[in-house]
Formats: sequence, C-alpha cells, structure tokens
Amino acid sequence: MTVPVAWYLVLAALLFAIGAFGALFRRNGITVFLSIELMLNAANLTLVAYSREIAELSARITGQMVVFFALAVAAAEAAVGLALFIAIFRQRETIDLNRLNLMRW
Repeated sequence: MTVPVAWYLVLAALLFAIGAFGALFRRNGITVFLSIELMLNAANLTLVAYSREIAELSARITGQMVVFFALAVAAAEAAVGLALFIAIFRQRETIDLNRLNLMRW
C-alpha cells in the first residue's frame, strides 16, 4: 500500500502555512529564522513527492538530488544565520526584530 501524493502535498502545505505564520507574526529573530527553514523544508517535501511520481529512474534521482542540494544550502544558511544572530546579540544584547536598527544611520 502506497501513500498518495496528495497527502504529501497537504502536509507540505500545512508545514508551509505554519512557517509563513511564524515568519510574519513572530518578533524573535531565531523564531523567524526557524520559520523560514520550515517553509524551505515544505518545498523540499513537495519536490520529493513529485519526484516519486515520475516513472523514469533518472528523473526520480534528479528530483532527489535537487532536494539534497537544497538541504545542503539550508544547512549552510543555518550556520551563517546563527553566526549572525550571535554577533548581533553580542553587539546589541537583543535579537528582537522590532528593536534592531542596524540599517539606520
């Protein structure tokens, strides 16, 4: 028994909606960052679900390789983003997005 692709797409849509809600309505920088990562993982789940539906083996592997590289970019993004948050916290002693004014004179 296989799971239909529609279930994967519903799960991806739910994850993306939770991530969008967190990115739009939270003020903590780390929470916003994690919400963006959740949206990226929802897009990856969609790519994997569609690559599973493709009948050719080479196309299936191609879709999964795209997801692999997207996850590698997400890991690098997480490392750089957390390093930025640590640097900002050391300088400003807060990561509240409303209180940060790094781009102002």
